[in-house]
Amino acid sequence: MAKETLSTTCVMDCPDACALDVTVEDGRVTAIEPGSPHPDTAGFICSKVSQFHKRLYHRDRLLHPMRRVGPKGEASFERISWDEAIAEITERFERIRSESGGEAILPFHYGGSNGMVSDELIDHLYFARLGASRLDKTICAVPATEVALAMYGKMPGVAFADYPEAECIVIWGANPRGSNIHLVPYLREAKRRGATIITIDPRRNLARAEHDLHLPVLPGQDLPLALAMIRWWEERGALDTEFLAANAVGVEPLLEQARAWSLDRAAEVSGVDATAIERTAATLAASDPAVVRCGWGIERNTNGGQAIAAVLSIPALLGKFGVRGAGYTLSNGGAVKFDPSTVVGELDWTTRRINMTQLGRALASDFDPPVRAIFVYNANPLATVPEHRAVRRGFERDDLFTVVHDQVLTDTARFADLLLPATTFLEGWDIRSGYGSYIVGGVRPVISPAGEARTNMQLFAELGRAAGFDEPAFHLDDQALLRKVAASIDMPGGPPDADALVAGRHSRPDFPGGRPVQFESVFPQTPDRRIHLTPAVLGERPFAWSAPGDDYPLSLISPASSKLVTSTMGEYNLDTLRVTMHPDDAASRDLAHGDRVRVFNQRGEVHCHLRISDRVRPGVSSMPKGAWSRSSINGATSVTLCPDDAQVVGDAACFNDARVEIALLGAGGS
Repeated sequence: MAKETLSTTCVMDCPDACALDVTVEDGRVTAIEPGSPHPDTAGFICSKVSQFHKRLYHRDRLLHPMRRVGPKGEASFERISWDEAIAEITERFERIRSESGGEAILPFHYGGSNGMVSDELIDHLYFARLGASRLDKTICAVPATEVALAMYGKMPGVAFADYPEAECIVIWGANPRGSNIHLVPYLREAKRRGATIITIDPRRNLARAEHDLHLPVLPGQDLPLALAMIRWWEERGALDTEFLAANAVGVEPLLEQARAWSLDRAAEVSGVDATAIERTAATLAASDPAVVRCGWGIERNTNGGQAIAAVLSIPALLGKFGVRGAGYTLSNGGAVKFDPSTVVGELDWTTRRINMTQLGRALASDFDPPVRAIFVYNANPLATVPEHRAVRRGFERDDLFTVVHDQVLTDTARFADLLLPATTFLEGWDIRSGYGSYIVGGVRPVISPAGEARTNMQLFAELGRAAGFDEPAFHLDDQALLRKVAASIDMPGGPPDADALVAGRHSRPDFPGGRPVQFESVFPQTPDRRIHLTPAVLGERPFAWSAPGDDYPLSLISPASSKLVTSTMGEYNLDTLRVTMHPDDAASRDLAHGDRVRVFNQRGEVHCHLRISDRVRPGVSSMPKGAWSRSSINGATSVTLCPDDAQVVGDAACFNDARVEIALLGAGGS
């Protein structure tokens, strides 16, 4: 029996970018284990990735190109050849372009679990040459990214390994156990050394012994909480005025807004006891060093971008910089830069932009001009985009030519006219840059592609050639493309070793001292090298607060889970959808743990099972994001209940603005 262990890098949408050792026996993956060297993998990986072979060999794995032969949504397909598929796409797209213009074609993708080679490179070149509509990728991270870029220029953040140096760690809107598991050992070490660990989230994500204080903020009310602490610091002379004068602009507009928020007013709005807010403010002010781990959960509401800006202002206001373990961590992806134009050239792509959060509106038959074709890859919109019923109506249109390139038969793939098999990250080449861990990892094929699966690069290169486009990038093989990307990467210490990446190994940015120290070895990357505490991206009313809706009594949050990476692995890893609510809320509705319930609002209802837990605060219900229709009783999931409203910063999604009621299934409804 032929057996070997090969190195590669995890590409799942997670900050850690783990090193992996993959055991292959007779061409099949038999084990996926932590690899080395890596600054944070530390001998363990998450269960999601260690079990990824279940996706490789799942019965729903797509193996051949297929054409729809039954009604949309019924997943009735016949096998065709790749030549037939390429020819049909090319002919249909050319006809649509001649009749309606290229903007009638919409590429829909996200690419969180992809690297620099497989997303927004050859694919963007192809769609730019078609003159297709452009997609604004607003589902996740846009407010946080825009705010961090405007405030600090995406200055590299505190490395995970430096968290044990901090006296106080605030984890705000993040769930390390669900989506950043390699931060947890550093938190334990910090706690062992005596650090105070404070979590701020509607759910208690860490075990009680793992933190000292939990502030169960109501969804969307992080902004008042942060502003009240800022006012408290100003009133007590705790602001580092000398640091601010030397390094920041836009201080006064922030302080002016904060002065409106007393502890009591913030407590009333946020649902957090005023004494807990004060204790958090006092601990942060007194601790040196102190670090704020800012998560993306904060941004998922109308107040999201404003709240991110207020939270990221904390280390600047208190002067918590300049030593290890001091400052903030959001995304560390800014340490590694790559300009796609160095590989594919400058794209002349100035067509209309369509907000992916409002896909249901874009696919409506009266959208002007109408979308006549959609090409879905690196995404599963029927499991991830809000206003699900409108999105589904769009995909049900018989006149919408739908192409889906995916690894398995997803909820969206069931509606395809042409269904194309895609490789997994264990079957292709890529480069993954960590956005938490400071690492650039090579992704290499450890097994041959299943069936006739193709990489994104192979697919879009062939489509480009078939369309008659003559750019050299359409003629590169995947490994050559990887090497060109590697040579174009800009990071401290120079580009990564391309040979190491081809072998599935890692390179690291070479910071002075090994890891960055904010305001000692790394500084704001804004044009004037200063912190902009009131950035223009916040709009005309910076730090303005919007009251939550009250049309239904419970807030619904849809956070990441330990089962899925967004919706990836939903074909096998989340069989039963559950909504979680606090015991007091359940008791007032005469509901018991395990009941079949309906979670409903004006947009629809989800039938699922009830979990009762005090890990979620009163007034809040929680349902995991990314669940597939197969996991619920009636085929609906959290996106059925979420609005497609867009917030001020980045026109981004507001999932956590959803308000719902929960009742026993069969009571007062279906």
